[in-house]
Order: sequence, then C-alpha cells, then structure tokens
Amino acid sequence: MRHCYRRLGYPLAALALILTMNVPVSASTAPTHRPTPRPWVKLCLKLKQKHSHRHIRCRPPRLPRPRMAPMSMLESQLTPTINEISVPTSPSAVLGITSGPDGNLWFTENYANKVGRVTTAGVFTEYTIPTSNSQPAGITTGPDGNLWFTEAAGNKIGKITTGGTITEYTLPNSGSYPWSIAAGPDGNLWFTESDGNRIGKITTGGTITEYTLPTSGAYPLYITPGPDGNLWFTEPLAAGIGKITTGGTITEIAGPTGAMPIGIVTGSDGNLWYTDGTGKVTSATTGAGFTEYSLTDPSGFPWGITSGPDDNLWFVEQLGSRVDSITTGGTLNEYALPTDFSGPFEITTGSDDNLWLTEDWYDQLAIVTP
Repeated sequence: MRHCYRRLGYPLAALALILTMNVPVSASTAPTHRPTPRPWVKLCLKLKQKHSHRHIRCRPPRLPRPRMAPMSMLESQLTPTINEISVPTSPSAVLGITSGPDGNLWFTENYANKVGRVTTAGVFTEYTIPTSNSQPAGITTGPDGNLWFTEAAGNKIGKITTGGTITEYTLPNSGSYPWSIAAGPDGNLWFTESDGNRIGKITTGGTITEYTLPTSGAYPLYITPGPDGNLWFTEPLAAGIGKITTGGTITEIAGPTGAMPIGIVTGSDGNLWYTDGTGKVTSATTGAGFTEYSLTDPSGFPWGITSGPDDNLWFVEQLGSRVDSITTGGTLNEYALPTDFSGPFEITTGSDDNLWLTEDWYDQLAIVTP
C-alpha cells in the first residue's frame, strides 16, 4: 500500500507557524511550491482549540491500518459491500469526485495536479493540468456536457472535456482560493472562494462574476443547488449557511450554536443537509429550521455528503474513516471503511448506482454498494 501522509506535515507546520505569528492564513496569489494549509487542516485545528474536541487527530498515522476484526453474520447482512481501488499516481491526494456525462467518475488529484477519470469497471485515465501546482479541488458536471473544476492555489476555474482537453479561466482577484463548484439552475457554474470570502459565477463561455459575502472571514466552503432555485453554501468559520439567488442577492443564516457546516447537498425530502465538523449531520429547511443528528464519534470530522440512489443521505467521516447513511427521518447507520485512517473526503453517486468516494490519505477510491 502506498503512503502519502508526509504531505500533510508541511501544511500543518506552516499553519502552526502562522497561528503563532498571528498572521492571517491566505492562499498564494499565484501557484508556487510554498506549502499552503488546505481547508481540512485549517478547520481541524480550529476544532482542536475547543475543549470538547481537544483530542481530535488532525493528521493520519504513519502507516495504513487495515481493519481486521471479523464481522458477525448479522453485521455482514446489514453492512453494504465496500471495495477500494488505488489511483495510478501516488502521492496524488484525491479530493473532489463527480459522476460525468459519459457515465464515468471524474475526480481531482490535489497533490498530483491532475484530473482523473475512472470507468465503473475501474479503468483509469489521468490528465495533467497546464498550471503547475494548481491544487485542483472541487469538480462537477456542467450544463455544456463538460467537467468543471476549481484550482485552489492556481486561482482559476478549469474546464475539461470528456476527451481530456483542458481550458483554464483566471479569477479577477488574486488569492481567492476557489474550492467547491456546482451547476446552477440558470445554466451557469457557481463556486466558493474560501480565502476571498466570495461566491463566484462563471458562464460556460468563461465570463466570471463575483459576489462578496456580508460577513468577513466566513470562509465559504461547499455550494449546492437548493430546492428553491437558489444556490446554498456553507460558512464553517461563521457557524452558518448562506444562500445566493441567481441574481446575486445573498442571505446568511446562523446555524445552531457552535456549528461548523462543511459539506452540503439537497436531500430527497426537499431540505438542505450538511455535515458539521463538530460531529453531526444536520437537516435545514429553506425557512432556516435546523435539526441536528449526532454521530457516534464526535471527532469523526464528517466532510463530503451526497444524496444516494436509495433516497438517503450518504456522507463520510474523514477522521473516523467511515461512510455513513442517514434517512430523511434521521435514522443513522455508520460503516467502517476497509482501510483505517484512509481520509475519506468527498462522495457521489455513480452511473452504476453505487456510491463512490475519495480517500485522500492513501490515494484510493472506495466503491460502496448499498
């Protein structure tokens, strides 16, 4: 098994130094090889400052730990089938993942500076991004039949055709650190600028418009189309969520006390569902009503979330190395991944009706058959 744990040491050390010096954390204005703290490191260390999460582990162990404990017959009947496959490049730091218009899964390799494609049969193809050290993050299918992705350190939005041709668009403001991207109901792509504290919009022709958030330092992270025709996004450092109309009007909504909203998606029940870094998953109505559900492990650090083929919500616990499902009625099931401390990151439903998720720390994808 290949290891890529060392890449986290440098960002952690850099962030510790920055915090000590009381200097704001910011992405570089141009892609360089200077270590830049990734969002999961920044938010994990923020959580660690809380007494209730002081023991949270913000970096993986030195070696992978396969889970060897045998399951009982009942557990084997209830547990979904989970298989893991390795990405060709290592270290790669696989992060974002989405189902493409061609029936394949497309994913970003944050450390390897590539966009990857894998068939549902497990055949890989990788494409190198023209801008070096761009740190690709989020990826989604656009209304034009192409894949669109963010380049966090490159400060660009990228487009890749299903044939592998890449086009890049530079953001108007440097150091914006674009992270998540989603297709909007207006035929445009919408994305978050975590360090820029803005929401961005890009047309399929490449025209970019940016909207500044009312709350400074909110750190917008993930964005999704909502059930009401608006775009909804998380603000982990403002303890809330926000919505933006396709015309650019922003409304911020305070979440439950102490919340750290991270991943967000619209559920089959017409509500917004988001993962909370404090060890919860939360249902939110468009009218700002919140219902929280606690995980077994408060330090599991839930991250990516998607609506599954079974109409349940599926999400990952990055530090708990689990993939979980929750019904719209609040029934929670948690499943351990084969590799402990694999760093599961984002999750999506494939054309094969399986759940596909990225495992950042050991350059793997996991396939979950519900």
